[in-house]
Amino acid sequence: MKIAVSACLLGENCKYSGGNNRSECLLSELAMHPEIEIIPVCPEVAGGLPTPRPPAEIVDGEVVNNCGVSVNAEYRAGVAAEMARLKPHIESGELAAAVLQSRSPSCGVHEVYDGTFTGRLIAGRGLFAQALADSDVALIDISDL
Repeated sequence: MKIAVSACLLGENCKYSGGNNRSECLLSELAMHPEIEIIPVCPEVAGGLPTPRPPAEIVDGEVVNNCGVSVNAEYRAGVAAEMARLKPHIESGELAAAVLQSRSPSCGVHEVYDGTFTGRLIAGRGLFAQALADSDVALIDISDL
């Protein structure tokens, strides 16, 4: 069994700020299941975005950073790259689920920032989370653990 996990949750410094969202709760849970193969994913890095980078939000369906610059192409390229990497695992049925970082324009499962860069949240999914859902991959928001 395999699980895709947002790399920032595993402690990889790929978050927009240059840090990570390491989840001790997740790591403890995974340590109790050595039979699970973890596949780290980060669509932003896969799309060629640097770390650190300006924060980005989805504005009218397009990913834009807080400087007003569209990074939509990079985000979508990263989603495509990570989905291509996961495709064999999805098609074989080996990929049981994806554990993703909350509120991210890539990985948000339940909600994302509203595009105003004011910290307001709206119901919705990030681009990568939506692509996974469209491929019938079970999604787990880290906040649900």
